[in-house]
Amino acid sequence: MKTVTPNKALLPALVFAALATAIVSSLGMLLVPSISEQFNVDIATAQWMLTVNLLAGAVATPILGRLSDGPHKKRLLLVSLSIMFIGSVLAAAAPNFSLFLTGRALQGLSYGLVPITISIARRYVEQNKVQPAISSLSVTVSSGIGIGYPLTGIIAGLFDYSFAFWFGAAFVLATIIVVWKVVPAGPDTQAASRPFDYLGTTLLTFGLGSLLLAISEGPKWGWGSLPILVLLVFAVVILTVWVLVENKLDHPLINLRTLKQGDVLLANISAIALGAALYIGMSVSSLVAQAEESTGYGLSLPVLWAGFVIFPLSVGSFTANRIVRILAKKVGIQIMLPIGAIIMSLAGTLLWLLHSALWEILLSMLVFGLGMGASYAAMPALIARSVATQELGSSVSFNQVLRTVGSSFGTAISAAIIATHAGLNGEATATGINMTFMLGALLCIALGAALLIHSAMRSSRKTYTAPLRVES
Repeated sequence: MKTVTPNKALLPALVFAALATAIVSSLGMLLVPSISEQFNVDIATAQWMLTVNLLAGAVATPILGRLSDGPHKKRLLLVSLSIMFIGSVLAAAAPNFSLFLTGRALQGLSYGLVPITISIARRYVEQNKVQPAISSLSVTVSSGIGIGYPLTGIIAGLFDYSFAFWFGAAFVLATIIVVWKVVPAGPDTQAASRPFDYLGTTLLTFGLGSLLLAISEGPKWGWGSLPILVLLVFAVVILTVWVLVENKLDHPLINLRTLKQGDVLLANISAIALGAALYIGMSVSSLVAQAEESTGYGLSLPVLWAGFVIFPLSVGSFTANRIVRILAKKVGIQIMLPIGAIIMSLAGTLLWLLHSALWEILLSMLVFGLGMGASYAAMPALIARSVATQELGSSVSFNQVLRTVGSSFGTAISAAIIATHAGLNGEATATGINMTFMLGALLCIALGAALLIHSAMRSSRKTYTAPLRVES
């Protein structure tokens, strides 16, 4: 029988820990120009602060997810936060670009915090509150990004980039103290102790790392260049071997058999598509906000205010999470996924057609937040009800990895389109901006339509197979 903690501070503590992911993740896009100037490197090189963080996160997330299914959940969370703290301090105080990148890589463990917090919630939160708790933890990251970006912009605008990283370090340190005080200590006696899948971890590390590196650097190195082609072929071969190995193991890093279940498969496909669409919307909106008015589309906002463009995203996702809690009890959590995708389709269409004024972008970000909040709340809840408790951490972490992969695709797609339609000096043009927004909108529309069709077919099958009532 499930043992629960009477501590009412547990869920707020876990939300606070998940919020650290958003705060640390926000220390990126807005600061690329500052890092380029500080370390005297070009913009393309400075963007490695995003790439290395992404690569480290993609590799660390499935590992932390599998370990979170084990007995030492609190220890794992504290160790991860401690490494993030060291990375934040190193990035803030780094005297050269190499050490700065090392700090950013260590910060990449932030991507793996959400699966750990969800595993802890599934184990210690009261049964009737588990689903809302999981939804809240999943949405916390998207809500927090809307807060983290303005904070980063304010701090970097008033001081310099290092103060933003010192703030990140202070926040992570506060999180460590909260987790140490509140989260139940000692090993989880209900968790099974399993051998760790070192072979699967190694294969996934090299395969996923090569794939994401190729996606991230493809627009800059050239999609037809030899290094990109080698990386893509290597990734396909290694990931194929990884799938074959995982299917033969009793205790794999990620149980791929669970991915065949309808709800889990649906959540994972949605994670890729929505991750790409969301990143296109956020990144290009930030670009539009900071671009000069002379470009024909820019709003000329300084970094101090540019971060606030993303703030409505946080308001929308937080609001959606509250609404989802009510609606899920009446119509079920599964319908929230297509509803969220349709709302994100509306947001993408708004951005595509209306982005010449600040209020238009702010409205689009608010709608994006509403759709994202509904979708991201549904994904882990669908997974949690479809897999066994001992597989939850790895299954949710894989969904998180797919969101990261989707974001990488969004990065590559937007960069490739903007580069293809660049101006004489390499700057983004209005045509490139419009095409990128259009692609993000079409991606959401296609996913939303597919999810609605799937939902309708599922309802039809239930009606068809329902037993007929015979009147006497």
